[in-house]
Amino acid sequence: MSVQAAKKISGNTSTRSSIDTLLKNVDAFLFDCDGVIWKGNDLIPGAISSIEWLEKQNKKIYFVTNNSAKSRSGYLKKFTELGMNVKSNQIFSTAYASAQYLHINDFQKTGKSVYVISHGDGIGEELDLVNISHHGGVKDANKTIDINNVVRVNHDENVGAVIVGTDMNFNYYKLQYAQLCVNNNPDCMFIATNRDAASHASSDDQLYAAAGAMVGAVAGCTTDTKPNGPDIMCGKPSKFLVDLILRDSGLDDRSRICMVGDRLDTDIAFGNTHGLSSLLVYSGVTTPEMAECAMNGDDNIRKPQYVLQSIQDLISNME
Repeated sequence: MSVQAAKKISGNTSTRSSIDTLLKNVDAFLFDCDGVIWKGNDLIPGAISSIEWLEKQNKKIYFVTNNSAKSRSGYLKKFTELGMNVKSNQIFSTAYASAQYLHINDFQKTGKSVYVISHGDGIGEELDLVNISHHGGVKDANKTIDINNVVRVNHDENVGAVIVGTDMNFNYYKLQYAQLCVNNNPDCMFIATNRDAASHASSDDQLYAAAGAMVGAVAGCTTDTKPNGPDIMCGKPSKFLVDLILRDSGLDDRSRICMVGDRLDTDIAFGNTHGLSSLLVYSGVTTPEMAECAMNGDDNIRKPQYVLQSIQDLISNME
């Protein structure tokens, strides 16, 4: 479906008839999580009933999040706690994607380890599942550099990859350690989970600095060795992630897959770039005013094909 479908939008949201057409033409839905299914630890109204209804219509459901704090098992626990019946193979987090990227590229055979920047256990847990050694992450939460007594930071010369995700404990020590690995270790990869600028961290509407801030910091001090920034970004809107989803799910017709999200630069761009349908919801980051600007702009990649207030409008007022 082309972005011309967006012309069906009336009053900043798509008509019921256009959504009915979408439902008929789509076999699988990829749902972003934060801002679409939940905010913080609170479900967005209608999330469970909408997913259950779609499943009864034999639609395949997957959850695709750029948040790397949790592994698949970690997200499975959250879904369960929120009362949702989800299987781990329906979940695609950037922690899983980053570990799979290394696994697919036979990183284990190098005998090298990974340095992780993240405030959660997700990346480490996924690396454990593919037998890749790692350090950093939550274990480095309290490591700092004393500005009054700066001492040499010794880094592990066997680090072959640095994975950078959202880290609410990010500090100068972690930045220094990461740049030493990337700049000094031969062929060390710089992997970004994603480059989201900001995201929700609680149930209120305040946005918090996301992985893009940490990735940008590391990129800023590794320009001599990585002039183009990270070697790979594993989250939305990357090609690697859509290829991974297709590999694991067995889906092959991209035109019959719809990406549902609350962000223009990740979710909608992910759908439009890779031949999927794209559906924007206003329950998260993007406001109607932001969507209107995108619709009137020249960047077709960020123009949603369909727009709804929230996920529950997928099935409301069914004809």
